[in-house]
Amino acid sequence: MPWLSSIRFAPIAAVAAILGALLCATPATAVAEQGLQSRLQIQGGDIVDEFGRVVLLHGVNNVDKEAPYVIPGDGLTLTADDADLLAGHGFNTVRLGVSFDGLMPDRGVIDPAYIDRIATVVDMLGSRGISVLLDNHQDGIGKPWGGNGFPEWSIRARPQSWEPNPGFPLNYLMPSMNVAWDAVWDNEDGVLDHLGTALAALVDRVEGMPGVLGVELMNEPWPGSPFLTCFPNGCPEFDRKYQDAMQRLTDRIRLADPTVPVFWEPNVTWNETMPSNLGNPPHTPAITDPNIGLSVHDYCIPSQLSIYVGLPTGLVASCPAQHDKTWFNVDTLAARTGRPVLVTEFGDVDPDVLAATVARADERFIGWHYWHYRSKFGPGGGTDPFRGGVGSQLVRTYPQATAGIPGTLQFNPDGGDFRYTYTARASAKPTEIYVSDLHYPEGVVVAVDGGLVTSAPGARIVTVEADPGAAVTVSIHSTDSDGTNLPGAAGSAAASSDGSSGS
Repeated sequence: MPWLSSIRFAPIAAVAAILGALLCATPATAVAEQGLQSRLQIQGGDIVDEFGRVVLLHGVNNVDKEAPYVIPGDGLTLTADDADLLAGHGFNTVRLGVSFDGLMPDRGVIDPAYIDRIATVVDMLGSRGISVLLDNHQDGIGKPWGGNGFPEWSIRARPQSWEPNPGFPLNYLMPSMNVAWDAVWDNEDGVLDHLGTALAALVDRVEGMPGVLGVELMNEPWPGSPFLTCFPNGCPEFDRKYQDAMQRLTDRIRLADPTVPVFWEPNVTWNETMPSNLGNPPHTPAITDPNIGLSVHDYCIPSQLSIYVGLPTGLVASCPAQHDKTWFNVDTLAARTGRPVLVTEFGDVDPDVLAATVARADERFIGWHYWHYRSKFGPGGGTDPFRGGVGSQLVRTYPQATAGIPGTLQFNPDGGDFRYTYTARASAKPTEIYVSDLHYPEGVVVAVDGGLVTSAPGARIVTVEADPGAAVTVSIHSTDSDGTNLPGAAGSAAASSDGSSGS
């Protein structure tokens, strides 16, 4: 018989009282259950913890684009209260922006105080079970173009008086911007070497910290002057040069930490549905470093243009087709390289738009980082952004760590019905499933076939143990549901598809 945790025959008032005490765990309770994050590693196509469990990551971006960076209490940088809020909602990762011009504000000079501030945030998040992807973030290459990321000393190109600057993201089309990107890929004045030194200094500082997921080498890299060659089917010639640059940076980081996961992102024409040629022989070399993962974004261009350029919002009706093309490219990239893929940016305030990404990610057991979360506990403050339609999509019941081989994952944000299958493997730690704190106001039922629930009734983290080789099915649903209202393919009524918004 499945193991059940429910209260069926008590009077309604008594049920409400008991469930309120047992089942509506506070964020602090969830934090206590999760505890210190273990160091994560890449193993084939999976991200695993130190116990060999396959980890699924759900989280947010926190990126400070204005110097001075990462200042506690500035209203953007995450605080301990933010970490408690995120952990309480089941988020187990943060993509934390770092800036080249903060790491190395002057040529060859590292700022240790900035790196220490980053390490403090990593340590604080790790103490709450939240792994940090350190994201070398740039948008529009640097301040001369109204962007951020590259320090002014690192690039000689400058905007010309005759060229208009249309602002992000169309400023990537400026001739001077393309000259700047060409300089990056040519390593002019050693710009890549300096970036590698800066990232290596950061990695050296956080080496061994359990909260470190890895380092992402560059956010949304633009091809520069060859960008038109990327349309309509990708640009293998540029991607060869780009992969050489990513390998150059990786090799420098390896001198500081031989095994830290390093994430490569396809060139940013990916966001316009162009496929990537990373790790695609004979066009580009195979990826041989076993600790490299892939970082991709899932945005809808019509939605982006409505946000940044003011085009009609009705154009988002075309977004499902774009998401399908992007996820075809995700499948192709993952299958070809055998590397784990993370969706490190997607987002909007429209729940249907969010569903376009998270439903497809569930189908593929792929983790993600929502764009964007800023501190709710500093100047400007604000309410919990995960209460409401956005939270109903992002706060999910999901397996955070699986002691086995993942099978199928289904979650219906309309009501919270959840079903997960996996094949058990031996591990010193059990499978851990986060139970949403938003979807079961009247109580929750947990049923397991093929295994045994070892957590206490009402635990926010449900633990399941099973004999190696056992086929395990875990079902979780509210007490007023039979648990069968599960999503089908992405785009169904329970997992609808729509547009997305920008970074």
